[in-house]
Amino acid sequence: MVWDDLHITIPSFFRCPISLDVMKSPVSLCTGVTYDRTSIQRWLDNGNNTCPLTMQVLRSKEFVPNHNLQRLIKIWSDSVQHHSSHRVDSATNSVPSQDEIKCIVKDIETKKEPDRCCFDSLSKILCFAEESVENREFLAKLDGFLPMLVDFLGDNKSVDFIEQVIRVLELILIKIGVNKQLMTLLLKNKNVDCLSSLLLVLQQGRSVHSRIGSVRILESIATDTESNLLIAEKDGLLSELLKSIGLETDPSLIEASLSCLIAISKSRRVKVKLVHLKSIPKLKSILTAEPNKGASNSITEKALKLLETVSSCKEGRVEMCSDAACIEAVVQKVFKVSVEATEHAVTILWSVCYLFRDGKAREAVANSNGLTKILLLMQSNCSPAVRQMSTDLLKIFKVNSKSCLSSYDTKTTHIMPF
Repeated sequence: MVWDDLHITIPSFFRCPISLDVMKSPVSLCTGVTYDRTSIQRWLDNGNNTCPLTMQVLRSKEFVPNHNLQRLIKIWSDSVQHHSSHRVDSATNSVPSQDEIKCIVKDIETKKEPDRCCFDSLSKILCFAEESVENREFLAKLDGFLPMLVDFLGDNKSVDFIEQVIRVLELILIKIGVNKQLMTLLLKNKNVDCLSSLLLVLQQGRSVHSRIGSVRILESIATDTESNLLIAEKDGLLSELLKSIGLETDPSLIEASLSCLIAISKSRRVKVKLVHLKSIPKLKSILTAEPNKGASNSITEKALKLLETVSSCKEGRVEMCSDAACIEAVVQKVFKVSVEATEHAVTILWSVCYLFRDGKAREAVANSNGLTKILLLMQSNCSPAVRQMSTDLLKIFKVNSKSCLSSYDTKTTHIMPF
């Protein structure tokens, strides 16, 4: 059933993060994220061992039926069908067949410029793609279809039309994960200004799903240093991505934007540009948000990862060290979120305190009880890399039992590295 075509507002938590369809049989992974059983089973059967939304490595591939959510979806679905039975039946009957799709694609290819007719045809293709994974696989293998979509991402197209193209592209290329090599052509096709189209949807897109799709497509084409720089140097694109991580935006868009920024910020030039665009204050806002406006664990992990990335350049460390509240916010996330978040936080502290040897940063760590957390971390089952960084931090602070540890439980002094 294609709810979007009925102009029905679907609660975001009813959608499967993989298929974006209303879940028929919701199940929850050990990460706490819920997916439709068919979609997540296919993901796991393909050999993946991570949570698709958070990219956390799964401790267990078992999933638990989410009966409460299934009941809520059933109540909502029954209510919608009761009030819109005629429209639902019409939408169900309007899903094209594979043969009809072939004819629609051939018809579109004969038109030099997309018009209203092409827009309606593309809507039918989107309806077909949203119906099932099998349909998306059919489109991915259809001769000439993907190059045609790429050509549509050119100049002088309406935002509505580009949104349709992006939604189809995301469903086929991101959700299925096939033909990703074609996405790199989006940056090398001289006849198509792909980045301008993606930026236009980020700025003016009416649907949050199409904006998320734009971000995910950007991330998928950020495959090497050349593509990262092309994306980062597109006027206004980095600024728009940073705007998308504001806490007032949709959480799924925040997370997608953070993942994209992490992917494109491998080179020093991009890191410096992110610093100049005031990315650090935005990331601090995520870490210091009030509990009722706080970010999810996966968003916090990604915010810390991006902060770790920009702290690896001198400009980033200087910016961070000039704001004690930012350092204190990083310290507060040690132990409080996840193992991954703790590792990112310790790496940041090691960078600014040990590598950069900034006095203000060390003072901020000491004032926020950071030394105690570092000592506790060394007693935990942390990774060798984190243990070594913790040792380095303790050395730089010149910690000993006669100084700042005088008020700390002496049972921990056996871990002192010197």
